[in-house]
Amino acid sequence: MTSIGNTEDAGSLISVTVIGTGLIGTSIGLALTEYGVRVHLQDVHAESVRIAEARGAGTALAPERQTDLAVIAVPPQSVRTALADAQRRRIARHYTDVASVKAALPAAGADLGWDASRFIGGHPIAGREHPGPGAARSDMFRAKPWILTPSADTSQETIATARRLIGLCGADVVTMQPEAHDRAVAMTSHLPHLVSSLMARLLRSYDHRALELSGSGLRDFTRIAAGDPDLWTDILGSNATAVLGALENLQHDLEMTRRILHALAASPGAAEAAEAPAYRELLRRLLEEGRAGQLLIPQKYGAAGRAYDKLQVLLTDREGELARLLADVSELNVNVEDLWIEDSADSPVGLAVLSVDAGMASMLSDWLAERGWPVLGESMSADPVAGRV
Repeated sequence: MTSIGNTEDAGSLISVTVIGTGLIGTSIGLALTEYGVRVHLQDVHAESVRIAEARGAGTALAPERQTDLAVIAVPPQSVRTALADAQRRRIARHYTDVASVKAALPAAGADLGWDASRFIGGHPIAGREHPGPGAARSDMFRAKPWILTPSADTSQETIATARRLIGLCGADVVTMQPEAHDRAVAMTSHLPHLVSSLMARLLRSYDHRALELSGSGLRDFTRIAAGDPDLWTDILGSNATAVLGALENLQHDLEMTRRILHALAASPGAAEAAEAPAYRELLRRLLEEGRAGQLLIPQKYGAAGRAYDKLQVLLTDREGELARLLADVSELNVNVEDLWIEDSADSPVGLAVLSVDAGMASMLSDWLAERGWPVLGESMSADPVAGRV
């Protein structure tokens, strides 16, 4: 994997055709129009184009001549035919896509007669759980990785054009081989979505009164299950080989956990009671390894290897309380890397968790306490040695 970095030079990128006005396609249109790029919108669904156009992502009018670039922003299974059709109509000089599956595209191109020199695979690592042009944002790609998967046939001019697109969207270019890309997103995106959805599916048959006791953990874990089922069926089916490999690794750990819990749940005879500490130690080891794995995830893109402390502050349920807290934090010139709120509809107080650079939490804690904020204390530093709460 090679990181190329961000480029803001618009160069000769004057006009772009976006084929597919869903969340990603419309967000690309919004980002490009802010820089004066002429964006022409196409979609098989006229209503989607109408919404994207109304939001300022471009025009539904057909271009009078070839555009500099065509962005194929359709689901993975539709990329092949959409790209073949676009090249047949010669709507652009260069072509890229945004699908999250890449390995099957080069072979498909040969079968469908693409001009491979004019195409480069692309995948912005950005999105939201809510689909459609109504959820699009012009800043969706800012400071996010945008993967390019050039083939041996891809021309340098096509690569440069794709880089200009990515730069105008505010993202950072990363190059990968298609197979490596598919294995990576299977683990970091596709399998997590599948597991989240399967967990949420279990809730359908659960006691709904008990679900009223749900905390933020369940909401966080199942948030991405709100994604479009049709789109995710396409994604998972198109990347089935890589997802299956990741799923089988997870299945191994699930089976081990099942056996441990089965042993601990067995009627406690003398032998079982003697073995219980060993089973509990195995369970603890799995959980400890899970915590260590979680610490490997950067707090945000480009922040790998940085350590953070977390500060927990009680918030009363009053208008403007969060804004007042952040204003007090800003007076100390402390950068908040992440913020999340833990609250309950039945409670008059909530908990704000501030993630700041390691070493700053103690000073910030004293600063906030002097201003009357109930600080519950610092969590453990987010690094593999100190652990994390």
